[in-house]
Amino acid sequence: MTIPIYQADAFTDQLFGGNPAAICPLNEWLPDELMQKIAAENNLAETAFFVKTKGGYALRWFTPEYEIDLCGHATLASAHILFTELGFTGDTIHFETVKSGVLIVTRDGDKYTLDFPSRPPIAIEEPNGLVEALGGIPPKAFYRSRDYFVVYETENDIAQINPDFFALSKMDTVGVIVTAPGKNVDFVSRFFAPGAGIPEDPVTGSAHCNLIPYWAKVLGKDKLHAYQVSARKGELWCELQRERVLMSGKAVTYLKGEIYI
Repeated sequence: MTIPIYQADAFTDQLFGGNPAAICPLNEWLPDELMQKIAAENNLAETAFFVKTKGGYALRWFTPEYEIDLCGHATLASAHILFTELGFTGDTIHFETVKSGVLIVTRDGDKYTLDFPSRPPIAIEEPNGLVEALGGIPPKAFYRSRDYFVVYETENDIAQINPDFFALSKMDTVGVIVTAPGKNVDFVSRFFAPGAGIPEDPVTGSAHCNLIPYWAKVLGKDKLHAYQVSARKGELWCELQRERVLMSGKAVTYLKGEIYI
């Protein structure tokens, strides 16, 4: 059996930037165990699998460790491959997901816009051991949704965070978002999820489901410009629309081939 595979860099217009994702178009679902093994073998933050349906495409995402509930960059990368490699001729793709509902991706030129659920984080007390695991720089505030959400004073604070990945892997969340106001953009962020096999994720769409409603409220505006300041870096144009968030970015194809099973 052969399975087509593509790899694309999302939230960037430069090869080797943004966040790489593997994409496997399928005629029918593979066994979950096999999809997990493929994701582990790819060893990227996410491998996306999709199957055509009557209304669009059913979509699932796997980290090297487990299936995840929501992934932005692999959704954008999947849309990019459908548009550029697989002959999709419309401007809007509907992805059907079990845990996050219908996710819509719209193309405008070389930019893709994701329509995702808004997940405003909720204020919490300081989690035990989290500041130390993030290198000891004192944050301003702590929040939580699916992930811990830690707010710092400056972009320099975010750049200087040197995490203890082993300690972070023991936290009771999927990952940890750190964020601060940006120097040249509205806000910056980083995302760590070592427990999911992702020490630092280069650009994280799901994190922006938290970041966009938080910064829209803090800054008093619904349209925002953001950078994820990882080593690979990623740029996002964001908008809050009531219970939804829009994230726009670009993508470039890195490879295409076949998996032999």
